[in-house]
Amino acid sequence: MLPHFIGGRWTSSSATEFVPVHNPARGEVIARTPLAPKSEVDAAVQAAAAAFPEWCDTPPVARAQTMFKFKQLLEDHFEEIARIVTTEHGKTLDESRGSLRRGIECVEVACGAPSMLMGYGLENVGRNIDCSVMRQPIGVCAAISPFNFPAMVPLWFLPFAIVSGNTFILKPSEQVPLSQKRMFELLERCDLPPGVVNLVHGGKAVVEAICDHPGIRAVSFVGSTPIARLVYQRATHAGKRVQALGGAKNFIVVMPDADFEKSMPVITESFYGCAGERCLAGSVLLPVGDAHKTTREMLIEAAKSLKVGDGLDDNVTMGPVISAKHRERVLGFVEQGGKEGAKLALDGRPLKVDDRPNGFFLGPTVFDEVSPSMVIGTEEIFGPVAGLHRVKTLDDAIAVMDAHPNANATSIFTTSGKAAREFAHKATASMVGVNIGVAAPMSYFPFGGARDSFFGDLKVHGRDAFQFYTDGKVTISRWF
Repeated sequence: MLPHFIGGRWTSSSATEFVPVHNPARGEVIARTPLAPKSEVDAAVQAAAAAFPEWCDTPPVARAQTMFKFKQLLEDHFEEIARIVTTEHGKTLDESRGSLRRGIECVEVACGAPSMLMGYGLENVGRNIDCSVMRQPIGVCAAISPFNFPAMVPLWFLPFAIVSGNTFILKPSEQVPLSQKRMFELLERCDLPPGVVNLVHGGKAVVEAICDHPGIRAVSFVGSTPIARLVYQRATHAGKRVQALGGAKNFIVVMPDADFEKSMPVITESFYGCAGERCLAGSVLLPVGDAHKTTREMLIEAAKSLKVGDGLDDNVTMGPVISAKHRERVLGFVEQGGKEGAKLALDGRPLKVDDRPNGFFLGPTVFDEVSPSMVIGTEEIFGPVAGLHRVKTLDDAIAVMDAHPNANATSIFTTSGKAAREFAHKATASMVGVNIGVAAPMSYFPFGGARDSFFGDLKVHGRDAFQFYTDGKVTISRWF
């Protein structure tokens, strides 16, 4: 059973129910996650609250030094953590390395806290009256992380929260807690006072406790849209600041003038990287006019060439999905697509991985003639399933995107500057790629969608993170 980390100590949970943690490539149980009661969240809040006054008054330069140490430890244990991510999630080792690198980049940005936390002021806002703004930490903060990026997503939140002077509670996904446990073991070596960082395992009860607890001032969440909406509503109702990143249905537009030889490998990776289990994965391909035939044929051939297997094997280019239950969910979408009349151009269901017979594998799948009214054209599948929907013009493609309630990320592939500019201007998603398959901003820019893909106002990492985790205190002064 995995322990909590509360108040600087590893402690056992009193939980009586557990969730098995699997190696998805082998179907083997490798750990057990306790479904902690709400009382254990309270213990973490009390520890974090007790640590806050001292940590809040610690100079930002000193707080930044702890992040420099953490970054170096992550670098020193880079390969170890990447292998843990692959073991508990299933993505390829290169994909784990890439996601961990993105997480470490967030730690690097957090190291710039002394500059990023600077306020501003103005003399003589009135005669002999000056005004200044200082950014101050807000208190105990918490994050609820998803299964698809065990190392990266927690690093979207934790470094920014604590370097800003807050104390922090992390609830990992019960399906992938091992890499986060390892990172907390490294945080133990960063000279943080007890209670500054805390780790609590659990399920729905822990999420509800985080949303409701009066001692928690801010909540960050990544997951499906229905749960993101519930977390946002419940936590804001309790008076908290919230950023809740929800689901996606990401549309990728291919213009007839696209450079297909260079574009299609990038597009294929967008759809099938991490077995499609990422919020920025391509969902529906929108070839414009004559681009349809070439796009369809090249996508099918590229998908067929993917080597599916254990992500720890060097020659594997796509791993399993996270669990047997999730595999059945994705298979349900494939069945539904056939019933709705979409044309199954490549069927990944028969795929077998001989040396991993118990793994949760599903081959790359391609549907053509996917209507936006179909379930597979509307719902987030979160698996290795691509849909194609031919449109006549760029305006038609933009209309398809605009009609969908989710607006996370989108991309266009074209050699036309005019088309690219028009697309970027009109796209409803908040993250737009031009000849980029996965439009993921670097850690010094904000990350987050729009409409039903994001609930809140301040987004993840970049300048937004420092604003989310601090309050701007205005002081107006006159001396007689």
